[in-house]
Amino acid sequence: MNDPRAVGPQIRMRLPSLTPLEGKVAADILARRDITEDTALREVAEGSGVSEAMVVKVAKKLGFAGFRDFRAGLIEYYGSESASLHSEISAEDTAGEVVQKVFRTAMQALEETFAILDLEAFERAADYLHRARQRDFYGLGGSAQIARDVSHKFLRIGIRTSVFDDAHMMMMSAALLTPDDVAVAYSHSGTTSAVIEALELARKNGARTIAVTNYADSPLARMADVVLCSTAQNSPLLGENATARIAQLNLLDALFVATAQRDRKTADANLSRTMRAVQSKRRG
Repeated sequence: MNDPRAVGPQIRMRLPSLTPLEGKVAADILARRDITEDTALREVAEGSGVSEAMVVKVAKKLGFAGFRDFRAGLIEYYGSESASLHSEISAEDTAGEVVQKVFRTAMQALEETFAILDLEAFERAADYLHRARQRDFYGLGGSAQIARDVSHKFLRIGIRTSVFDDAHMMMMSAALLTPDDVAVAYSHSGTTSAVIEALELARKNGARTIAVTNYADSPLARMADVVLCSTAQNSPLLGENATARIAQLNLLDALFVATAQRDRKTADANLSRTMRAVQSKRRG
């Protein structure tokens, strides 16, 4: 966690892998913005109603060497500009304040997703998509909408993809994939059973697999060859999913461009062809 902006999202990403009590302790500590170098382990433990040993255990499960390392990371994170972007929406907010808070929360998601992005995994994902014979996208609900958005962009440059948002259709698709193909699974939580089962079958058939999710330790992420993570801070009114989608859309826009760059000449030629076809249709 060399980048202070990555501390908060890395903690949030690991919360689902903790027990309920550990998760409560982590959430309690993450919510504290008053932690300083003088904040004692005993004070933090008492604040969560647990032992000091439990706080140290949680710190280690979150990737820190111990409580002091955890405390230092939080101090750096809350001193970063990205952490200050988020503020809760209240019933008393004016229209201007609501707009500002929603926009700033989205900006935070973008900043922190960029901070945690694994560039090596990103490059591998672009290579897989560029080289694949068949590219199948799996997602339900809002995740399917993200898949459709990026599928549309790929079609514009002549890269054909298929989007499946039905459990049975996903399994049929996965059953037909080969080592020459790639399956991309979209799931905010990383626990959507239909998507997990389809990706598992695709992998058994030798296809390369990519997961786009909010949680690096989720069942979906553990199964994929490549994991691309977005991150967003939960908000009681906005929810976590809505903001995370903004980060995912931008992340996938970058993946689309990186894939197109593998053969820019062909991408530009196909883009010109598809745009001419659309313009001709509009004139007609």
